[in-house]
Amino acid sequence: MLSVAGGIGGRPVGVDGGFTRRQFLFAAGAGLGVVVAAGLGAAELVDHGVLPGKSVLDRLDGACSVSVPPLHFASVGPTISGQFQSQARQTTVGYSIAYPPGHAPGDALPLIVMLHGFGGNHRSAFAGMQPAQGLALEVDAEPLTPMAMATVDGGGGYWNPHPGDDPMAMVVDELVPMCQGMGLGNPPKGIATMGISMGGYGAILFAERYPHMFSAVAAISPAIWTTYSEARQANAGAYASAADFAACDAVTHAGALAGIPVRVASGDADPFHRGVVAFAQGSPPSVHVVLTTGCHTGDFFTAQEVPSMVFLSQHLGT
Repeated sequence: MLSVAGGIGGRPVGVDGGFTRRQFLFAAGAGLGVVVAAGLGAAELVDHGVLPGKSVLDRLDGACSVSVPPLHFASVGPTISGQFQSQARQTTVGYSIAYPPGHAPGDALPLIVMLHGFGGNHRSAFAGMQPAQGLALEVDAEPLTPMAMATVDGGGGYWNPHPGDDPMAMVVDELVPMCQGMGLGNPPKGIATMGISMGGYGAILFAERYPHMFSAVAAISPAIWTTYSEARQANAGAYASAADFAACDAVTHAGALAGIPVRVASGDADPFHRGVVAFAQGSPPSVHVVLTTGCHTGDFFTAQEVPSMVFLSQHLGT
C-alpha cells in the first residue's frame, strides 16, 4: 500500500487509501517526489560523499525539517549483552537483547531483530534512544505489546551474503536460534525484522528470503538501490558482484512479502527515495509504504521509530 503523508508529527494526509498507485505516480511526476524526478544517481552519490552539496542544500531549504514528537517511556526493562563466535561471519560478534518493562531474561516473548545501519554495530542500531527505551514507549498513554529486541554486529558489507562473511546466515542460523533457546520468538510468538538505512534494507531482504521465519517488518529509510551500477558507485563493498545484487535485490523480490505485514517509511529528500518508490510499486498489498517529508537524518529516523514500533506491536502475537 502506498501512502503519502504530510508530516511525521501531524496527522498523515492520504494514509490508508488516500492515494491510489496511479494517483501517486501522477503526483510524483508533478513534483511531489522531487528525488524521483530529478534522477537517482546524482542524489545518492552526493549523500554518500562522492559528489558534494545536496545534503547541505536540503538542510538550508528546509527539506530535512522533521519534528520529533515528545517521547514517553514506562520504566525501562533490562538489557543483556555478550559475544559469540560466528561461523557464518568468521569472526566474533557482539549482541544485545533488550527486554520490555516488567520482563526479564527467561520470559517467553515475541522477538524483534533490529539491524544496524552502515558503520554501526549492535550498540547503535536504534536512533535517538536505546532499544530498551523503544520497547518501553507509551503511545497515547498506552504501552506496546511486550516484545524483546535483539541487536547484533553485522559488519559494514550490508546484510546480504558476501564471500567469507555472511551476516544473513549469522542472524538466521546463529542469532535467532540462540534467542529461541532463551524463550524468545518461539511459536506462536512471532519474530519481526526492523532496521534503519542499511538495516532497513536488510530487514526487508530477510523477510523476502525467509518469509516463514519473519512475520512482520518495519524499515525506516531503507538503503535500496535499483541497479548494481548505482550501488557500486556509492558503496563498492555493498555487493560482491552483479549476480549477488540480482539475488538480493529488494525490488525484484518484493512479491515474496505477500501476506507479511510490512511498514516502510521514506523521506522525499532521502537519496534512496527512488529505490523505495520502485519497491512500493512492485509490492503486494500487505506492504504499507509511507512517503513523507524528510531526509536521511537522525530526526527522521527517531520520529519514524515510534509508528514503526506501534506497527510491530500490533502484528507480533503475545
